[in-house]
Amino acid sequence: MTPLSSPEIAETAGTAVEETPAEVDELRQAVVAELTAELGEQLVGSHIRNGDDIWVRVTREAWRETGIVLRDRGGFKAFEFLSVIDWLPSPFGKNEDSPTDAPPEISSEIKTGYAGGDTRFQVFARVHSLPRKLGITIKVDVPEEDLAVDSWLPVYAGVNWHEREAHEMFGVSFNGHPHLVKLYLPGDFEGFPLRKTFPLLARHVKPWPGIVDVEPMPADPAAEGDEPATDEPATDGAATEASPDAEATE
Repeated sequence: MTPLSSPEIAETAGTAVEETPAEVDELRQAVVAELTAELGEQLVGSHIRNGDDIWVRVTREAWRETGIVLRDRGGFKAFEFLSVIDWLPSPFGKNEDSPTDAPPEISSEIKTGYAGGDTRFQVFARVHSLPRKLGITIKVDVPEEDLAVDSWLPVYAGVNWHEREAHEMFGVSFNGHPHLVKLYLPGDFEGFPLRKTFPLLARHVKPWPGIVDVEPMPADPAAEGDEPATDEPATDGAATEASPDAEATE
């Protein structure tokens, strides 16, 4: 069975990646076939990189069900991570761009990577099957007017802090999560620092990485022409002549 979608050129974070033709990856194709049988039209996109990895995209309605299917019927019992990606190109340019140069041309075109996408924001998670010795990345589109998906907490207990971080940094809500409180930021902090539209002011005040403010190093005596310091004790000339070693060499 051929994969649902396996383009020769995949777009990831706006960079074209040319794929080298390879033999059919039956192991990963079987995973996509199993998910297709379980989810039907709720699996809206997939991509297989032969011998390497799998990406699938599902509808919001099937997000939690996908986790259950993978865990209970696919053998993917090891949760790895969950996060969010904002595919919007930064309106501020790259952080390493010099403020003294002419402003770069910034594209507003959104490219959503492997398995496609229809929204600026996507939640994605990764799980792994130890018996099958492979992992899979699951993506779901989250519309800006309703940034919410069902929590995976009933499926994988390890997702707890991952969803809290995604909520704090991107503003995505997870329906059914009982404790979506901040992990890092003050309770009254406003805004979502990992969105592309959130300006990192410290990087605009001075060029990134900026000049590190450090105290000057102590002066080097040798550089000023002074005699280099030594830890050897000073010796008296008379004592040297009287020493047994001196007598032995005469």
